[in-house]
Amino acid sequence: MKFLLSILSISFITFSFGQVITVKDVRTNLPVNDGILELKTLNGDERIYIDHTENGRFIIENVDPKQQFLIISFYSDQYYAFTDTLNRLIDTVYYAKRDERIKNLDEFVVTAQYEKLKVEDAVHSIQVISEEKIQNMGAQNLRDVLTNQMNVRLGQDFALGSSMSLSGVSGQNVKILIDGIPVTGRLNGNIDISQINLNNVERIEIVEGPLSVSYGTDALAGTINIITKKGNKKEATAQLNNHYESAGIYSTTGRIGLGNKKNQFSFDFGRYYFDGWNAQDRAFYYNFDPIADQSRFQLWKPKEQFHGTLNYRRTFKNQKIDFTSNYFNEEVINRGAPRAPYYINAFDDYYKTLRVDNSITSSGKIGKKFNYTAFIAYNHFKRTKNTFFRDLTTIQDQLTENDGDQDTSVFTNIMSRGSLFNSKTNKKFNYEIGYDLNIETGIGPRILNQKQLIGDYAIYSTAEIRPTDKLILRPGLRVIHNTAYQAPLIPSLNIKYDLIKNEAKKQFFTLRTSYARGFRAPDLKELYFFFVDINHNIQGNPTLQAESSNNFTLALDYKFNIKENPISLKLQGFYNSIENMISLAQENESLFTFYNINRFRTTGLQLSNSMKIKELTITTGFSYIGRYNELIELNNELTPQFLFSPEGQLNVQYKFEKLNGSINLFYKYTGRLPIVRVNEDDAVDIVTIDAFSTLDLSVSKYFTNNRIVLTTGVKNMLNVTNVNGFNAGGAHSGGSNSMQIGMGRTYFLTLNIQLSKPIKK
Repeated sequence: MKFLLSILSISFITFSFGQVITVKDVRTNLPVNDGILELKTLNGDERIYIDHTENGRFIIENVDPKQQFLIISFYSDQYYAFTDTLNRLIDTVYYAKRDERIKNLDEFVVTAQYEKLKVEDAVHSIQVISEEKIQNMGAQNLRDVLTNQMNVRLGQDFALGSSMSLSGVSGQNVKILIDGIPVTGRLNGNIDISQINLNNVERIEIVEGPLSVSYGTDALAGTINIITKKGNKKEATAQLNNHYESAGIYSTTGRIGLGNKKNQFSFDFGRYYFDGWNAQDRAFYYNFDPIADQSRFQLWKPKEQFHGTLNYRRTFKNQKIDFTSNYFNEEVINRGAPRAPYYINAFDDYYKTLRVDNSITSSGKIGKKFNYTAFIAYNHFKRTKNTFFRDLTTIQDQLTENDGDQDTSVFTNIMSRGSLFNSKTNKKFNYEIGYDLNIETGIGPRILNQKQLIGDYAIYSTAEIRPTDKLILRPGLRVIHNTAYQAPLIPSLNIKYDLIKNEAKKQFFTLRTSYARGFRAPDLKELYFFFVDINHNIQGNPTLQAESSNNFTLALDYKFNIKENPISLKLQGFYNSIENMISLAQENESLFTFYNINRFRTTGLQLSNSMKIKELTITTGFSYIGRYNELIELNNELTPQFLFSPEGQLNVQYKFEKLNGSINLFYKYTGRLPIVRVNEDDAVDIVTIDAFSTLDLSVSKYFTNNRIVLTTGVKNMLNVTNVNGFNAGGAHSGGSNSMQIGMGRTYFLTLNIQLSKPIKK
């Protein structure tokens, strides 16, 4: 902790605002508000990527203005790239020519990297979901955008919200980050991804496979890092987004940002309201005169969310410090059907979630050789369930007195993470050392002794070794001490080899392979949950071990041009073996508890392709994922050992350059999914979830220099609601022969208005 506080207290008296590179359209003389500026020394020892600001400005900081022979390169989806060499750093204006034929495929990532890199330069294989795709999908939260993501399956529970699995492994093993800081508040092991709004999101980065060396527990199956927007140094900005969906969804979000040379401020806020949905509801239906009949019970429960994010950044010469505070409040209502015989009363459940996250993040340089990044965060998560007995004639509520009807659980998490690294692009050896501290506290009547605490303390290190210009080796190791269980040693090794790398021709043929050990720590519920009433007897197990996995991946990534039309091909395979998987099991006729009993494996192959031909962009994908469960071995008649399921994807975008708009199609095929289970007779059998397809179509139009964006479209055009399947029963409920997939065909309209004004010096 002293190390972190000392880092966060570093300050510099001197301050240099930095030089400004401005890029304008050569034909219109308007600023180019799209692109990335690459800055590197002549010998290539150091390379920096700078995002654009409004009005085409790139602000260069943390570079000695006396540095001679700097090479700058500009990359954009809309304009031709250019490169120039400066013998000294001064304010400069460049003019770019719009590229009418090709669209650049360059994307930049930060997840698990020492610094911002192009996708093709990263050692890990990283997928990027852009802000443009999020906007074209009409996505309001993380669940919305993941409906079209390959290797992702979604689940829905009215009380626990939306869950996911990645590459055949449940969401309990998926780490979700916002700007590198973990999201807390797991229910039944999963983060409710419908609670993560996308109002201020710049892009989403997804890494499939373990990143446990860098991010610790839960990063066993993969990591999702949500990158948000920050304040602006040169412009005061305001943004308002209104979204309506015919299923009864109303969303309003806003953003205010301003700043100067040293201080940047932004505030994001929003409200999301959903009035619930039943299968018999018509599109655009709203019940202005609700009646207390059977229709008050809804399949998709009404919910209301309020959220806000405050960010303040202080910029120094070689350092920046961010303070971020997030607030989230949600209420979900489960209205019961009127009860026989008189149908004048009902039981209603209210589920309330309060999440407050505060963090201080600092990053910058220490001397000439080292960079650092560090944060300290405090997260508060409160979940309340109340059951009321409602008189439908007087509309009066009374709290019920049954055990289990009322429950409040509070989880707090104090986290700190920091790393010190050196990173020079062409150096033979770079390395990183870091620490990770987590103290989680659970308070509630269903926690053993009503309060429990777990401490997790780790140090980790990675290195990047370049034996040749084409080969990068990245070994890593994480050493953990946990106060509740014996933590495993976590190693990893990533290898990247450039079979072909020709930046001038935009031709890259890259081999990536890796071995990584992942793990998931048992959570407070699995260790200390204690709930006994007339219908339940569920007890945690303090002797649980951590889940661990061995993951192997191999990927070939080929990018090239055909007649100046860029094409990207990717073939990836993986094998994942999970030991000591934690499961809720029945010990005797009445007692359920958690055990390390299952061995689980997944393997799969994925092929994806992206191409751009003038204004047309086509992305396709196919995957075939197999799942193995140890229960199969209990019945020799079940073959084969791996049960496979296919997925397919087709995304099409056509941009109308003259009309300044686009039409977008998002299709995903989710294949039949076999599931191994134990039936009521304690026999092992296989049930399946039927295949289904989702298809969305949208049209976007840009006005007034792209400051107003209107998007309208249709979601779930194939009108999928439920599919035949099986929800495994357990200590709480029995199985079901159908699964909720969607709310049928819906229509949406989104209006986004952005305003900005330059700030005078």
